[in-house]
Amino acid sequence: MRRRRRPAERARVGIALAGGGPMGAMYELGALRALEEAVDGLDLNDVWSYVGVSAGSFIAACLANGLTTRQMLASVIRGDQGEYPLNPELFFTPAYAELARRGLMLPRLAAESLLMFGRHPARRAMSEAVAVLSQALPVGVFNNEPVREYLAELFSTDGRTDDFRKLRKRLTVVAADLETGTAIRFGDAGFDDVPISLAVQASTAVPGVYPPVRIKERDCVDGVLLKTVHASVALEHGARMVFCINPLVPVDVSAAARAGRVPEDVLIRLGLPAVLSQTFRTLIHSRLAVGLSRYASRYPDADIVLLEPRADEYAMFFANIFSFRSRIAICERGYAATRADLLARFDEIAPVVAEHGLALRPEVLLDESRDLWAGLGLRPSPPDRSRGLATISRLDRVLGALERAVVAGAKPASRGRRLAGRAPRRG
Repeated sequence: MRRRRRPAERARVGIALAGGGPMGAMYELGALRALEEAVDGLDLNDVWSYVGVSAGSFIAACLANGLTTRQMLASVIRGDQGEYPLNPELFFTPAYAELARRGLMLPRLAAESLLMFGRHPARRAMSEAVAVLSQALPVGVFNNEPVREYLAELFSTDGRTDDFRKLRKRLTVVAADLETGTAIRFGDAGFDDVPISLAVQASTAVPGVYPPVRIKERDCVDGVLLKTVHASVALEHGARMVFCINPLVPVDVSAAARAGRVPEDVLIRLGLPAVLSQTFRTLIHSRLAVGLSRYASRYPDADIVLLEPRADEYAMFFANIFSFRSRIAICERGYAATRADLLARFDEIAPVVAEHGLALRPEVLLDESRDLWAGLGLRPSPPDRSRGLATISRLDRVLGALERAVVAGAKPASRGRRLAGRAPRRG
């Protein structure tokens, strides 16, 4: 976005980070590091306003609390050896309580469904019976309470804070009210007394993945349901230039399919999760384009710089979050893609950032010898594979127990009987 230029003043730079799950957070870390290197005068721990939604709220909260990109990247690649070990397994702790509670409902709901269908074996009765049974489906498979605990502990050390009101910089974490479909802006007046860690837990509560988080009599879920990056929040707070990072773009595998690197119907072959992911990415990306186009008229004296991966960067789409190599590769991909984007758009972006007291450094962007880890003085350590295997094993046991509950609930004679019997089915 270009604007009517005003006399030079103190830079009012905002950072707005979108979601994307654990992999999105990894991509944003690499992208932020590239941005920090390439823009002279930009201090990511000292900007006018931070806005985060979903996984982006996790990174934004850390930046506002003084954690550097180096510290966060070190925590990702060093595992237990890092200062603040951040393992993806943190985001994939099975929601034992929710799964158990819904599982215990199965016998009663199954009996009600069978009774309803038995009395009225018509098509409508069948649909009503299935609707009754669907109440046993968990509202979230994973528990993101460990995310809150991690951040609460992290923000309690080294002069950091879990209190929005005590931050020296303005931070807004955006979630959505499940019942009303409206935005909840933690950090703004009325919601600034909510702990930062709890706000991030609410903002990352993707429906179906994590249960809603109850805060002030409201059920809070992922803020991406409303907007992709919420850059307007930073603009409302007075930012005059906002760097937006969005890791979620619809994947385009057509060129890779023509080259024979992937099957032509690869998304269909991968099944429902891949189809839903592509659908979700397409919806939020089209909404992002519409939202940004409106900012030109609403904020005529502001600039927006959007950074995101190309559609043909399909490696991130198919990455395995539990793979150590994938984590490293996604950080590197965010770093390389952002450098390439800034260089390709140099003539467009350089004049814009210059009018905000910053400078885009061509010598940095043209230096092909630059490496993410070498520039930070880091080197990825060997992965601790036991953590990922342990988490998968725990989830397998929970799903096995849920499967047994389904079988028991489908048999009227088993109602009220303690679940026991065969071991969980493997594979």
